[in-house]
Amino acid sequence: MTPEPNVPKPAEKAGEAPSLNFIRAIIEEDLKSGKSGGQVVTRFPPEPNGYLHIGHAKSICLNFGLARDYKGRCHLRFDDTNPEKEEMEYIESIMRDVRWLGFDWNEHLYYASDYFEQLFEWAQALIKKGLAYVDDQTAEQISANRGTLTEPGKESPFRNRSAQENLELFERMRKGEFPDGSKVLRAKIDMASANVNFRDPVMYRIRREEHPRTGNKWCIYPIYDWAHGQSDAIEKITHSICTLEFENHRPLYDWYIENVGIPHHPQQIEFARLNLTYTVMSKRKLLQLVQDKDVKGWDDPRMPTLAGIRRRGFTPESIRAFAERIGVSKRESTVDVTLLENAIRDDLNPKAPRVMCVLKPLKVVIENLPEGQEELLDCPYHQEKPELGTRKVPFTREIYVERDDFMEDPPKKFFRLGPGREVRLRWGYFLKCERVIKDEKGEVVELRCSYDPTTKGGNAPDGRKVKGTIHWVSAKHALPVEVRLYDRLFNVENPASAKVRDWKADLNPKSLEILQGAMAEPSLANADPEMRVQFERTGSFRADPIDSKPGAPVFNRIVSLRDTWAKMKDRED
Repeated sequence: MTPEPNVPKPAEKAGEAPSLNFIRAIIEEDLKSGKSGGQVVTRFPPEPNGYLHIGHAKSICLNFGLARDYKGRCHLRFDDTNPEKEEMEYIESIMRDVRWLGFDWNEHLYYASDYFEQLFEWAQALIKKGLAYVDDQTAEQISANRGTLTEPGKESPFRNRSAQENLELFERMRKGEFPDGSKVLRAKIDMASANVNFRDPVMYRIRREEHPRTGNKWCIYPIYDWAHGQSDAIEKITHSICTLEFENHRPLYDWYIENVGIPHHPQQIEFARLNLTYTVMSKRKLLQLVQDKDVKGWDDPRMPTLAGIRRRGFTPESIRAFAERIGVSKRESTVDVTLLENAIRDDLNPKAPRVMCVLKPLKVVIENLPEGQEELLDCPYHQEKPELGTRKVPFTREIYVERDDFMEDPPKKFFRLGPGREVRLRWGYFLKCERVIKDEKGEVVELRCSYDPTTKGGNAPDGRKVKGTIHWVSAKHALPVEVRLYDRLFNVENPASAKVRDWKADLNPKSLEILQGAMAEPSLANADPEMRVQFERTGSFRADPIDSKPGAPVFNRIVSLRDTWAKMKDRED
């Protein structure tokens, strides 16, 4: 079987113009006016404190896609200002995920830690201007004195220190002369501002943590609001695109750049982040799932991380199509997870080879087929894609069918096997159930059937019709496989809702069902993990890239078939 290609491609089809969302409208107006010299420079700035999830994929596709479409460039910059939570493992996983999605930063890989020395000097410049000071208050005191949305904050008793004293204290902070948490550097703006972000925000804190890149060189680290805008300005970013929670931070972003006096001033633009039903998007909560062993790591196929959905079998093409489909807006909303599931269905449906695997086998003995007689049926991989080729499927006296495809006392609209009923074997013959064999407990353990040798290919020369087509495998040649059926990780649409007292209480106990006794056709013995296949009437699967072994594949269900298919599966495929 030829593996289906998995080469990353642009999100849009060749020659197809991208949709003009509000961010593109801003950029096109900037290009018309000649702003920023007609350049478009964006960046994707993740904090390396966890694995990226599907929400980050939206931002990646947006930032790299804009740079691609407007012939600019997109930087990958790690916001590595919080060493307590950051690890090289996360840095490496983020780079792997961005590349998997089909994007490349080329030589434009940066780290906020690259700019620590410059940021320190600019902080000193603000101190000299009387626009920053060292505060000895505790974090609790600073928070209590910050005020509320209706009440102004209270000025720190250390707010009016001289510039010289602040410079000396700040230098001593850098040298490690003070305990962690004993002092901070704050911008001196307006404690009565209606925008609470202007109420003397913290710029630096003392924290003795080994940094993944700078080691123990620094014991003071910049706060995100201080480091981010200056890093954008250093890199000459033209459009700094971030999520809506930073909209109220934009005036502070601008204030820092203007008061430091950096010539280049990026434009911050906010868009609504991705919220997905039946999913949590908080890296803190995802980390808790990993640490509490509710899942089997960051790459558990039930996780919304890019590592997880990649292992499950999603393709980069499907994720880019999903990001394009949901679009970009200023309005917070929650996207139905079925849109993501439909994206992978749409991607795989025209290119995934069809094969047969019986998940819950029931043995069938075809009594009018002589023992030892075998026939190789030539079966296409895709009925509508002859270029995918064919494979040989052995047909023998003993076969397996799905246990759910038989009912001893079937209802009127059950068009599969039952006593005296006839069905079509996929790519094979008409099959009729003659007798039912039960064990001592009365459980059905075997069916005795007959087949019509004149119906090869599924058509009867006498014109008789059957309404049901079922899949099957030869018992003699069946390949025992492990099949993992994944479902949504949570039982409720919004597990992160404030109304949910314990968000983990809504974990879906049936999010993973492992089937050890499944039987597959022999063509899957050495399934390539890069190849996605569709198990007839069941869903799309891929061999797990970690747990599969030669001759013993483990299959992950990527996605089930459409709900409409569930209503149609009793009809002829």
